Amino acid sequence: MRIDILTLFPALIDSVMGESVIGRAQARGLIEVHAYNIRDWAQDKHHKADDAPYGGGRGMVMLPEPLYLCHQAVCGGRHVHTVMMSAQGAPFCQQKARELLARERFIIVCGHYEGIDQRFIDACVDEEISIGDFVLTGGEIPAMAVADAVCRMVPGVLPDETAFQEESHWNGLLEYPQYTRPEVWRGRTVPEVLLSGHHANIERWRRKMSLKRTQADRPDLFAQFEAQTKIDRKILEELAVEAVQEQNAPLSPDNTENACNSDGYPVKYTHECEIVPH
Repeated sequence: MRIDILTLFPALIDSVMGESVIGRAQARGLIEVHAYNIRDWAQDKHHKADDAPYGGGRGMVMLPEPLYLCHQAVCGGRHVHTVMMSAQGAPFCQQKARELLARERFIIVCGHYEGIDQRFIDACVDEEISIGDFVLTGGEIPAMAVADAVCRMVPGVLPDETAFQEESHWNGLLEYPQYTRPEVWRGRTVPEVLLSGHHANIERWRRKMSLKRTQADRPDLFAQFEAQTKIDRKILEELAVEAVQEQNAPLSPDNTENACNSDGYPVKYTHECEIVPH
């Protein structure tokens, strides 16, 4: 897998993508992430890469020629699938990461300032991708997010495929809750099933918690889920029954913080953390 990133700040890309899992994978030759400074292809001695927009307005627009020359140099006379990080792009998701993985090589263009001259986009960009409905100062952080999501699925980067296949969004569901030592932390215990050593029960519990978490936190994803197995259908029946039971047995305010059902999962799932005074 090779990813070429066109940017005004290559040092930012190199510093992040050279660390941790992705950095080690590059050192082992499993992946390549190259950052190119667009200013190196600027046409003047000041390495200017932007100018004022036609029609007026605030900010600057990235010049098409330095971008084009940089892109052509990286492509080396061949067509390489080119992605531009853009607030106007299609939302990035796990499925898109898998599609990019299948390409084995692609280019990411990082915009900056008020954006990129549309003529370069029309000439060189195959698709625009957004990582969310918000605006950042540049495309470098989104580009690294996309590169990380793709590279971690390359065989050998992670210990085995289950390392990412069991995570959130791989199969349209959120990941189950995770626990580690100690067994009891500030009065909160690890669900008993995880201590049982019974692998089948543990796998079923994790599947159930994955479905329950998706239903609670991402109802949009849960609405698209279709049970394909008898176990999933049985779990969905259990969740429906539990939901009715929880509605009919309201908790007092004093007991809501640590309230759990029989699975050891909070009745009301929350991201809040207990604040303990020093």
